[in-house]
Amino acid sequence: MSVAGTSTALAVATRGGAQPAAMVVAQGVEYAFGTGANSKPILKSVDFTLRPGEFVILTGPSGAGKTTLMTLIGALRTMQKGSIKVLGTELAGLSSAGQRDVRRRIGFIFQDHNLFDALTAFQTLRLAMELLSPRPSYEEAVARAHAIMAALGMSEQPNSRPGQLSGGQKQRVAIARALINNPALILADEPTASLDQGSAGAVIEIVRERITRSRAAALMVTHDTRLFTVADRVVRMEDGRVVEET
Repeated sequence: MSVAGTSTALAVATRGGAQPAAMVVAQGVEYAFGTGANSKPILKSVDFTLRPGEFVILTGPSGAGKTTLMTLIGALRTMQKGSIKVLGTELAGLSSAGQRDVRRRIGFIFQDHNLFDALTAFQTLRLAMELLSPRPSYEEAVARAHAIMAALGMSEQPNSRPGQLSGGQKQRVAIARALINNPALILADEPTASLDQGSAGAVIEIVRERITRSRAAALMVTHDTRLFTVADRVVRMEDGRVVEET
């Protein structure tokens, strides 16, 4: 199935409310592990903006703070200092319930697939769709799951569990899970590390299509230089700071 066909099968009702002028605005963000004499600064006064329709790559050496920044943006860590607005919501001081609401609008692709061993690929996608309101019918869920799995080259594995899949196949299921609900914001940490060039290209094409069609945005942490040319911007971090944007 083509990406165009996939977008039709994956279409959902437009979310209410106006789209924010920026999907992510981070200002003066600081974060440290430990306290007192054992405190280790990870982020040092980071400013960053991600706009609707943008595909931005975040790169830099290990320990630069890339994943920490991404997990803060994804409301997976509690803010310490500074401001981050995600999809119009300020994360600093946000309640646990508010953080959950923000996370429901984000598609996460982790470096590790984080799949449940007991669930088949289809069951994994079906569970993700339980977060939607209203929930799709079983027939619609089947159509959407098969469409995105076909686009990712997984048509033959809907009933396979993680133990029956290769590392690359498991990562493709995880990518499908992140995209199945058409999130407003996609956060991806090395999503193509275990994929061959063809599969990696399919992933980027689907993400690009999603961004173009609905003015979503994507932030991807990667060292894969093949992907730099398809990004709108490449942001480089070193020692907890943004040092370059191209």
